[in-house]
Amino acid sequence: MQAKTTLQQKDIEFIIDRCDACYIGMVDQENLPYVLPFNFGYHGGNLYLHAGPGGKKFEVIKNNNRACAAFSTDHELRGRHEHVACSYFMKYRSVLLYGLIEMIEDYDEKVTALNIIMEKYTGRTGYNYNAPAVNNVKVFRLVVDKAQGRSFGY
Repeated sequence: MQAKTTLQQKDIEFIIDRCDACYIGMVDQENLPYVLPFNFGYHGGNLYLHAGPGGKKFEVIKNNNRACAAFSTDHELRGRHEHVACSYFMKYRSVLLYGLIEMIEDYDEKVTALNIIMEKYTGRTGYNYNAPAVNNVKVFRLVVDKAQGRSFGY
């Protein structure tokens, strides 16, 4: 069984859509990996994220806004021979998105991004937001400059 290493954009979007969370990898001020899980929305080739106003992540982004988002789904353990450990393998689909994180400061742009995120999880659009909540939340996007995907066993 061969891994499919070059996926088309439609395959990449299919995988992203199947994921409930993504992991954002960054490099902190001590040059150490820093990885956090996020809820997200994906639209127009950009990944939209949100978080409360505090935390280390914003210092990391301020210092180095290059990041990688990782998605993985459809995990299934398979085996050819029940008593042969080496015959087992994991089916999966995964995507990596590379790019630069941009903070979204404009109120209307924040609402648009929040609606993209809400639509991912609820299937609905057109939510109402109160101004203090929108002003307080941090909204940002990963502007993707490279995407790659891989599947194994599918």
